[in-house]
Amino acid sequence: MSLDRIRTLVSLELRQRVRSVAWYVLLGVYGLILICVTALAFLAFSSTPHPGAEIYSTVVFVTLLLAMLVSPALTGNAINGDREAATLAPVQVTLATTGEIVTGKFLAGWITGLAFAVVAVPFMILATFAGGVSPLVVLVSLVVLVVEIAVISAIGVAFSGILARPLFSVACTYLVVAALVLGTLIAFGLSGAAIRTPVASSYRSAQYDSSGGIESCDPWEKSTYYTPRYDQVWWMLAPNPFVILADATPTAFDANGNPTDLFGSLKAGIRSAQIAPKTSTVYDECKPGNGFQAEEQQPTSEQIIAETTPSWFVGLALQVLLAGLLLWWAWSRTRTPARRLPPGTRIA
Repeated sequence: MSLDRIRTLVSLELRQRVRSVAWYVLLGVYGLILICVTALAFLAFSSTPHPGAEIYSTVVFVTLLLAMLVSPALTGNAINGDREAATLAPVQVTLATTGEIVTGKFLAGWITGLAFAVVAVPFMILATFAGGVSPLVVLVSLVVLVVEIAVISAIGVAFSGILARPLFSVACTYLVVAALVLGTLIAFGLSGAAIRTPVASSYRSAQYDSSGGIESCDPWEKSTYYTPRYDQVWWMLAPNPFVILADATPTAFDANGNPTDLFGSLKAGIRSAQIAPKTSTVYDECKPGNGFQAEEQQPTSEQIIAETTPSWFVGLALQVLLAGLLLWWAWSRTRTPARRLPPGTRIA
């Protein structure tokens, strides 16, 4: 591959995008949404112990959400859109190879997505002024954000090369994004609820005298109920972009072991799914200290995170593998001379 040719292709692609009025409209709407979100975050978290960390994590999550909504529309017609406009064939007859064309489209789409992320930078800086934001948290979260935008851009460009119609390729890109974000949650929830295990519950109450002492104990009451086994399907959440962002970002805790930002709260919630439920519960009112007080002693978020397994690198590897396979498929469908093209495909 020639870096000069790729640079030229990226430059041409970006110039076409910058000339569009819709580009500036999207940036304006994007910035307006971030203004509203940041203002609401300041109002919501201003009275919390760590407002800066919570505001910053909120802005980053919303930035990732907006980038995942915008990137498919910007990259889903990168190749087949040029084919319909009869501008792809003139590029294919130049010295540029198919790999360089696909790579140039991908890099242009990635840079376009990063331009929207740059709009969020002032709001992130504003959040750090509120205090409590670790430089390591900023570094890791931004790196993951950049990589996630690259993955979504690659998927969009790949579908634009695989499918002949821009509308279908954009729709397929949104479907894949929805599968990663919502599909993983739905699969996790339904699968965990479908796999249930019985829990034996034993209960014995006490009768008290007028002075408050235990007078007698009632017979044991036993029952069985079923609880979901999310510990067996927690891995389904690994490819979720928001789970990857939260799980990869370092977590700071307060004196009680609670996370100081939304990254840590989401991480603790996801990691707690790895813990197997108890198969038996006992409540004996006749034994002081063996009642609900003992049962309610739950591990802190800090303990849960320390005792469970991170999954962000597995999920990120699966995303990169998916994007790489789709880009290879797009390359094979775009290369010339083409052995077969879908009916009605415009060549020049």
